[in-house]
Amino acid sequence: QVQLVESGGGLVQAGGSLRLSCAASRSIFSINRMSWYRQAPGKQRELVAHIFRGGSTHYVDSVKGRFTISRDSAKNTVYLQMISLKPEDTAVYYCNAYALNSDYWGQGTQVTVSS
Repeated sequence: QVQLVESGGGLVQAGGSLRLSCAASRSIFSINRMSWYRQAPGKQRELVAHIFRGGSTHYVDSVKGRFTISRDSAKNTVYLQMISLKPEDTAVYYCNAYALNSDYWGQGTQVTVSS
């Protein structure tokens, strides 16, 4: 199993920045893929970004150029650096790990962007 703990959410004005962190309970190199998803009120959960074990990354079009997913293997932590935030980025952000043929989720962290 994999336990995930997110942190770093908060309230920020439009145009501002935040960095989310996701600490995993095991080596992130043992995890096939780590991701950030988000869910806005009344909407379905959507993918934001993946980082694969080999280091490649993938982003949804709406965040390309503004968000960066990265990892620190020494800390078993994945980050989501968010810049140029927009009100439509407001959501609960969830960390996800795909390992052992299963999906694991963190508890979520709220990001609110005011206009």
